[in-house]
Amino acid sequence: MAAAQGPQGQRADGPDHGGGDETPAAFRKAVDGLNGARLRPETEVTPARAPGRLAPYAHAVEAAVVQDGEELAEGRLVLLHDPAGHNAWQGTFRLVTLIRAELEPEMATDPLLPEVCWSWLTGAFDSRGVAHQELSGTVTLAGSYYFGGLGDRPPATQIEIRASWTPREDGGGAPDTGAHLTAWCELLCQIGGLPPTGGVDAAVVTLPQRRGPRQR
Repeated sequence: MAAAQGPQGQRADGPDHGGGDETPAAFRKAVDGLNGARLRPETEVTPARAPGRLAPYAHAVEAAVVQDGEELAEGRLVLLHDPAGHNAWQGTFRLVTLIRAELEPEMATDPLLPEVCWSWLTGAFDSRGVAHQELSGTVTLAGSYYFGGLGDRPPATQIEIRASWTPREDGGGAPDTGAHLTAWCELLCQIGGLPPTGGVDAAVVTLPQRRGPRQR
């Protein structure tokens, strides 16, 4: 199993302050939870640049689901922290994500696909007991058709999930971010077409894996 690796977190408007005294202990604990998560071997997690202006403190990771050398899905997860609290979040932490994967063309015609993919997100939380609130987001299907010099490429369909939620804090003032990252990576694997592990309902249907290498 792979463990997430990365720096100790950043102020959203400046350089790394993970080891400094000015970084809140709750934020350092939350970042440590991300770095210590035990993940599926198909997921490759790397640190990413945290966005600015969204919160006083932020930490970001990027992940890809890779099997047999092929990337099946990719995503980005951002941890935000405002010690003063945020009315829209209903808490001091917020997790924001973007996930993308390419689909087989026939899958794009299923009108229930967006609802199914959204249910995988909530199902991953529920099956792992991940406490959260104020969940919102979108599921988008986009088709690409190639012409001219690219006309030999087959049509491609991409699914994109954007979501954000407030992780509930434990008694120590920080959420169990490791559990949230584990559930998020499980969703990423399902979107990529891999079967769920024991932590997720095995009856959940997954997307079929793409045929052939990914076109870039």
